[in-house]
Amino acid sequence: MIAARTARYDLEPAAVLRSTADFLAAHPGGGRFVTAVVGPDSALAAVGRALERQVFEAAFGNDAAVMAAEYGPYEERSLFFVVIDRKRGVPAGVARMIESRGAGVKTVDDAPPHIGADVATILAAHGMTGEKVWDCATLAVLPQYRGGRSSLLVSTMIYRTFLVMGRRHGVRHAVSMLDRGAYRNLGLVGVPMRTLADSGPFEYLGSAENRAVHMDFPAIEGAVREQATRMRRAARPGLAALRRDGLRKLLTRRVAAEVSLRIGTGKDVDDHIVVVPGEQGMFDLGPTG
Repeated sequence: MIAARTARYDLEPAAVLRSTADFLAAHPGGGRFVTAVVGPDSALAAVGRALERQVFEAAFGNDAAVMAAEYGPYEERSLFFVVIDRKRGVPAGVARMIESRGAGVKTVDDAPPHIGADVATILAAHGMTGEKVWDCATLAVLPQYRGGRSSLLVSTMIYRTFLVMGRRHGVRHAVSMLDRGAYRNLGLVGVPMRTLADSGPFEYLGSAENRAVHMDFPAIEGAVREQATRMRRAARPGLAALRRDGLRKLLTRRVAAEVSLRIGTGKDVDDHIVVVPGEQGMFDLGPTG
């Protein structure tokens, strides 16, 4: 295990607002939301950590001490996607990617005692033999951005940023620990997943039903676009809408089609991704926005 790096997860609200305001002043633009892509030393990374802790403590009881212990060993190899609400001047959501070449990402390191397979078996089962791996280690959206269109926009921007940045950075494999809701939602938008070494669900860091998954990164974008097409067809009105729960299912498919389209194509999203110059740490993705 790599030695833990000291990082704060209890940033003061005033510091959060100050860092957010500094970013928005440096990167003016239209649209309600913007995603900032930053490395571990950025002031916005500190904002992202504070948001991770806030959401994970409320949902799973993971306070600042737990977060520092769990993610500290991976700070140097962490890339943050921080979604900011331009209208309110506050962060809305965050995701953290951890990079390695197989072993050395949190999901692979943590999975063995839960799934009954050691690291070597996991890597061999999924062909993770030296190519670049991203661990989607966290994804957190503040409660006020859940439900309604804002929740869909925030999570959609995070997923699309993952695809755009991963493609740019030559990612071959992706892994993640997903709770029940995240696993269901990714499946609904068409992300192809396989549980690590064909394992089942388990309890993990306060989540009662968690799955460790592998994703063939180059296959994700096309699969999500195909899901958008399928969902659009399935959402066409017909007699099925008159059946019990028919309208609810129809609306769910329409929403899934819209989200899949945006994630798979970048429609109305790609222009709102900003790679902050000089703030990606080891990732060196190059500036955009």
